[in-house]
Amino acid sequence: MLFTGAGVAIVTPFKNDRTVDFDALRRIVNHCIDGKVDYIVVLGTTGESVTLSAGEKADAARCVVDTAAGRVQVVIGIGGNDTAQVVDAVKHTNFGGISGLLSATPSYNKPAQAGLIEHYKAVASVSPVPVILYNVPGRTGVNMTAETTLTLAHEVHNIVAVKEASGMLAQMMRIIKDRPGNFSVISGDDTVSLPLMALGAQGVISVVANAFPREVSTIIRESLASNYAAAQATQYAMLDLLDALFAEGNPSGIKAALHVLGLSQNVLRLPLTPVSQKTYDQLESLIKKMKV
Repeated sequence: MLFTGAGVAIVTPFKNDRTVDFDALRRIVNHCIDGKVDYIVVLGTTGESVTLSAGEKADAARCVVDTAAGRVQVVIGIGGNDTAQVVDAVKHTNFGGISGLLSATPSYNKPAQAGLIEHYKAVASVSPVPVILYNVPGRTGVNMTAETTLTLAHEVHNIVAVKEASGMLAQMMRIIKDRPGNFSVISGDDTVSLPLMALGAQGVISVVANAFPREVSTIIRESLASNYAAAQATQYAMLDLLDALFAEGNPSGIKAALHVLGLSQNVLRLPLTPVSQKTYDQLESLIKKMKV
C-alpha cells in the first residue's frame, strides 16, 4: 500500500510581516525527517493553503521538495469547490519530486454523493500521481460516505487512499472491511490514530508531527507492528498536550508549539489568529515537561 506510516501535514510558517518564512519551512521539514516521519504533505489545511497565492503555493511546494531531497515522499494538497478550477490547478502544477495528491471534498456547496464521485473522477483523470481522498466534514460541511469512498476506491485505479477525518469509527471500519487490497485508510485526526490503527488503518497524516515527529512516528510504527502497549504508552504520555494543541483550533495550536520549540514564529494569516496567552502558557509548560 502507498502512503503507509506517519505523514505530517506541514505548516506554512510566516515571518512577522506575514510573508512566507522559507528558512523556517526548511527547518521544520528537516525536523520532521529527523524525527522519522515517512512522508510530508504540503499545502493542506494545516498549511493555510487557502490564504496563499498561486505563486506562494508553488514556492512552498518546491521548498519542501528540495529540502526533502528524496529522503521522504512529498504529497501536495490541491482542492476547492469548483471542479473545473481544481482540474486546471492540477494540470498546471509542477509534480516533479511529488509522489501523491491529497484533495479534500468540496466545501460550502455541499454536493450530493453522486457529485463527489464525479468530482473525484475528474480530478483523478488529470492527476499524474496517485490520489488520496480527504474526508473532513467538520470543515467542508459534507460527509463522504463509506459507500462513496469504496466506489471510488474500486472504480478509479489511481485513487489509492483516503484520509479519514470524519470521526465516525463505524464508517471507517466499513471502508477498511470492504476496500481493495491496495487501498490505504489514513487517520486524519491525531486523537483517534491509535484506535483507527487497531482497526486496520495504515497510518496518519498528522498535525502534531510538525512539532513532535518522533513521538507520532513511534505511535504509528509500534501500531503497525501490533505492539499496542508501546503505542499506548506514547499516546497517553501526550494526551494532555494533544488536548491543548487543538483547544483553539488548527493550525493555531501547532504554530504556538513550534514557536515554543524555536522552529518558527507564532504568526498566522487572517482570519486565523494565534492562541490565547493562557493556551500558549499551557503548551509551553506541557512541552517543557516532555523535555523535547
